[in-house]
Amino acid sequence: MIILSVNDLTKSFLNENILEDLTFSISDRDKVGIVGDNGSGKTTLFNILTKDLSFDSGDINFAKNVNLSILRQNISYTSDKTVYEECLEVFEDIILLEKEIRELEIEMGNKNLSEDEIHKLFDIYESKRHYFEENSGYSYNSKVRGVLFGLGFLESDFSKSVNNLSGGQKSRLHLAKILLKPSNMILLDEPTNHLDIESIQFLESYLRDYKGSCLIISHDRYFLNSVCNRIFSIENKKLKSFNCGYDEFVSRREKEFEINRHLYEKQQKEISRQKEIIQRFENYGNNRFIKQASSRRKLLEKIDLVENPEIYKNSMKLKLVPEVESGKDVLTISDLSMGFVDKNLFDNINLNIYKGDKIGLVGKNGVGKTTLFKIICKDLKPIKGSCDLGARVSLGYYDQEQKTLNNQNSVMEEFWDAYPRMNNFEVRSHLAKFNFYDEDLFKSVGELSGGERARLELLKLMLSKSNFLLLDEPTNHLDIESKEILEKAIVDYSGTVLTISHDRYFLNKVVNKIWYLEDERITEFYGNYDYFLEKLNEKNEVEEKVISKTEVEKEKKKKREIEIQERAKKQKLQEIENKIFEIEDKIELLNKDIQNPEIFNNKDKFLKISEDLSKLIKEKENLYLEWENYL
Repeated sequence: MIILSVNDLTKSFLNENILEDLTFSISDRDKVGIVGDNGSGKTTLFNILTKDLSFDSGDINFAKNVNLSILRQNISYTSDKTVYEECLEVFEDIILLEKEIRELEIEMGNKNLSEDEIHKLFDIYESKRHYFEENSGYSYNSKVRGVLFGLGFLESDFSKSVNNLSGGQKSRLHLAKILLKPSNMILLDEPTNHLDIESIQFLESYLRDYKGSCLIISHDRYFLNSVCNRIFSIENKKLKSFNCGYDEFVSRREKEFEINRHLYEKQQKEISRQKEIIQRFENYGNNRFIKQASSRRKLLEKIDLVENPEIYKNSMKLKLVPEVESGKDVLTISDLSMGFVDKNLFDNINLNIYKGDKIGLVGKNGVGKTTLFKIICKDLKPIKGSCDLGARVSLGYYDQEQKTLNNQNSVMEEFWDAYPRMNNFEVRSHLAKFNFYDEDLFKSVGELSGGERARLELLKLMLSKSNFLLLDEPTNHLDIESKEILEKAIVDYSGTVLTISHDRYFLNKVVNKIWYLEDERITEFYGNYDYFLEKLNEKNEVEEKVISKTEVEKEKKKKREIEIQERAKKQKLQEIENKIFEIEDKIELLNKDIQNPEIFNNKDKFLKISEDLSKLIKEKENLYLEWENYL
């Protein structure tokens, strides 16, 4: 069933079209990813669909039963409520209904009511109870806890005031509310921002199992590949629909590009040939040849020109070349320990980085990845141990927060300050390679978008000619084509790379080792991200770091304790479920009895059964709550 159809949608700003004649439809349970360069119109389309922006022409039709949930970028809000209370807002109507049901139970126990009044109350009660049960009335608390845990919140965070959360935490809380809200279509704009890898994996699983439709803007290619069965590509103001996952879309797009390039080159050759013939005929000066030249010229003017596909490709040229080669030993980490007053980050780490290594540093948010970078750069002093650079190692650092950029400078000034020996022509030439032209050169750095700031940082990094690069989330803010250019540059780079990234697609492309930071230790895995994930998920696989016999015994003991607890938990759950089944049988029998005319017309019996029903329903609800606590 089609739940959204868009026909000939056009939108312009200042008399320039941003989107032209977009036509597409989305069916029930479709998971659609929207991709395109920064500025291609993805968010414009999103804002039109969410009615935050008008459009010039065309039609947008949602099915009548569509209930939307919408996640916008950069949402910030204030609230005096706790994190848990904020999530419960989603179930406000169910919580109020629960209160009404309790009040009805009390009212039905009033012995002064007539039979008709009791009968009417009972009908209302049954209707409300059925709606309550059908709409997660017995499970909303467990749903809230599950989503909050999945998005990286700790139990201790539940009682925190929303006003005291960081910007990233507020974004995650807003996403939690979107996922909890009952809906049959979700619109998400960059949902993986502010999420670590484990939270992204939870979101992927949630959306794959979601029974409605999704429309997702994302630069996270691994995420798109995992979730989406369709891809909408916005390019040159148009939208193309691909009924496939992201990897197949890339393959089809590349083939399409080669076909269009071939058609363009073939047509250009034919146009050149015809122009030569026309010129030759005109040079003859004969009337017959002049007429033929005129005829050919008219035919040439009527040709539908094939566009050059190269003009829509990202023209950024990134090549990372070290000025000097480092020695074999690039970085030696010895007995490194680091922490702060309230938290230890890592303890007694011993690792080496060798020339040519491309290493991805992964782990949850807050475990100390950026702190390790700052120690390597000598911006922080560790509690114990050292990070020593090898011979002839020159360090280049890409800071995800881009604090090295001066917001008051123009783009040209910022670059010239970093490379003062260059002349005006050289500065302009280098900036042009990174898509900074004309008026862009005189924009203040503070005015730049996240993607433009990232490109400026990458340009400065490229010209540093360092042989050891520390890259902290280098693909943040980059569109997909820019990411692909960066990936190729790193793959071709002869130096050494240590990168922090949540971009799993990027990690798969560029790294040959993974450092996994968890529980104050770093475990080294040889291979890309998928290989690391495979090893991490193999429960019986021998760990790659050496564990002492004592630690092995501790692990075995811990597993045995967990197994005992799990058995006890399963047994308790089974007992509770059996009790619930018994009570449901009793409720069913009493519901049949209360319909009996003999009992229905006997006020005392009717009231007695109503009272028993109320007690059983209350007992059943308490058992459900107990059951939730054991999940």
